[in-house]
Amino acid sequence: MDCAWASSGTEGRFEGRFFRGVGDVEYLQLLDIARRMFSPDPEFQNLPMLYTPAWNGFVEGPTWGAWWIQNSYGPTYCALPFYDEPLITFLQNSHDLWFDQMGDGQRRGFHDWVAPDGCLCDAASPGWIVYKQGDGRIDIHDWGMEFTAAGLLMQAELLLISSDPKAIAHYLPRLERCANFIETRRDPRNNLFLAGPAGNLLAPSYAGWKRPDGTYGMAYLAGLSITYIAALDRLIELEKLAGNQTKAEYYAERCGLARKGLALLTTEEGYFVRSIDPDGTVHGIYGAKRHGYFEAPPNHDAICFRVVDDAQAEKIYRKVGSIPGLRPYDFILPNYPSYDDMYTDPVGLWEFGRWVNGGHWSTCEARMIMGYYRLGKYEDARRSMKRLLYFAKRFRMDNPLVNFGSDVYQPHEPINLTYDAFGPPAAMVRGLFEYIYRANSLTLYPHIPPSIRQIEQLFPIRFGASRLYLSAVGRGPVTGVTVNGRPWHRSDATSVTLAAQGLPKVVHICLCLGGAKPIAPSYKPGLAPAINPDIRDLDEYLQAAVATDDRAAPLANFLRRLSQAGEADSYEAAHALLAIEGLMTMHKRQRLQEEGKIAPLADLTSQAAADKSYSHTFDRLVDGLRRVMERYAQSDDNRRRSIAALWKEVQQR
Repeated sequence: MDCAWASSGTEGRFEGRFFRGVGDVEYLQLLDIARRMFSPDPEFQNLPMLYTPAWNGFVEGPTWGAWWIQNSYGPTYCALPFYDEPLITFLQNSHDLWFDQMGDGQRRGFHDWVAPDGCLCDAASPGWIVYKQGDGRIDIHDWGMEFTAAGLLMQAELLLISSDPKAIAHYLPRLERCANFIETRRDPRNNLFLAGPAGNLLAPSYAGWKRPDGTYGMAYLAGLSITYIAALDRLIELEKLAGNQTKAEYYAERCGLARKGLALLTTEEGYFVRSIDPDGTVHGIYGAKRHGYFEAPPNHDAICFRVVDDAQAEKIYRKVGSIPGLRPYDFILPNYPSYDDMYTDPVGLWEFGRWVNGGHWSTCEARMIMGYYRLGKYEDARRSMKRLLYFAKRFRMDNPLVNFGSDVYQPHEPINLTYDAFGPPAAMVRGLFEYIYRANSLTLYPHIPPSIRQIEQLFPIRFGASRLYLSAVGRGPVTGVTVNGRPWHRSDATSVTLAAQGLPKVVHICLCLGGAKPIAPSYKPGLAPAINPDIRDLDEYLQAAVATDDRAAPLANFLRRLSQAGEADSYEAAHALLAIEGLMTMHKRQRLQEEGKIAPLADLTSQAAADKSYSHTFDRLVDGLRRVMERYAQSDDNRRRSIAALWKEVQQR
């Protein structure tokens, strides 16, 4: 049973569902569990459980009926390279809640706010958008400044990975509007960016500048500079990909100036402060008598998104490591010690260790883990993933985590689930090779723990129309690379670069470390590797599914008809297959429980809710597909109407 737990440091061979390798069995198993959480899984809560038919996309959680930028930032960025259909469509539909309702100077959102053109939001659902942080003293809140920068980054990264010209043409003007909105806050005297109360990403913890008269205004926010620089890095590449060289140079100039401004936000030790008031008051110098806390998000984000070089990244990490209070339960906190500059006293929801003042947010942990990998701090990443499993094994993947990251926010719910909580497993996977996407290339930065001597990913990474299967053998610097068995020479000791042009649809890449010899791939991709890498014969799998549960029959017939129509690789086929896989996983869970291979939860109410979450996921996936087909039937698009006709045909059998 793949759920068996390896002891720390055990050497041997590991054979998992998504990873196989030789060396540190525990670490390999943690990687495998991390990837399992993004496909139907009998043991762990998994991403499909956050699907909603309401907009055919992801929702923040069962008790959070919208889609947030700050909460999705870490998980989405880290998981994007290995998201495939139907997850890509689901995610884009969720992003569209922001971009289809973005500020235009006229549209009214929540609280009748009319946001400036290009402003994104805190959160949105169909017909509802919150252009400012919606909690706290909303009457004084600024627009969603860093929200907008983070939303820009996520959508730009999605487009760079897919390289879809039609999608780029659709979204690029919107992303430019986001950038232009942020530019309205640049101070040309210092190239820093002004933001008022709750204009930060993990809002509403930031109060801006408290003026002498007690009112609150704008200050220079480090997080806004760092997130915007990372977003511009990707926007520049998108402009190049779209053939807009002049615009690429324009945004490159903006980005360069913003980078110059960072020096003013940097301490002598090399880490970033939180903000600087217009009168020169600095917030976030650790140990200072006033405002003497350490602010984690701008610092781990600067490492994660390569806003700083390796030398400064090491300085930032050293500071993080020197403050035990930042990671009392392995997870990073946003600040230590308590803020002394919020616009409210640190009591109740605002008390230190509970919410945005020292509570834990897994969206931040994802970016911290990316920093761990970049700097080779693999034991930190191990501890983080093991801490997550403390919650995952109890079906308590809640966010935020209270009591400094040691307990759930909603303890009275029978089980908890949030999109944030998928941040650490997503980062565990992306961190291995990092993946830096550019206009016409992909650079891999291998970060393989030295305790692992050989590793093979049994699932693909997306790069345009190509699907990359990665493996690494040996320890140390990169000394050789093969691509589909042939030597590849665009590499150095720390990285490998792949050109977008000329790659076949399926690519096997082996990285040889420390003089090791290349290994031939032992894995051949199945028919649906993004969902279930074990599916080899689709018809055989569908027959088994129907024999197991007759609710699979209409979906199986739909899949067969799609395949006959040349649509086997379509989003619609992937959606139907995911629903079937969810149904089969439900039955597998029941079987493993009967065999005693999955331990029951301690609480009977929680156990019942956990079991029901599997059937509810299947029901929602089917309901969502039905709604999509109903819309297709009314579409002006011939392809969509044809697919709707196939759906109707199989439903009438």
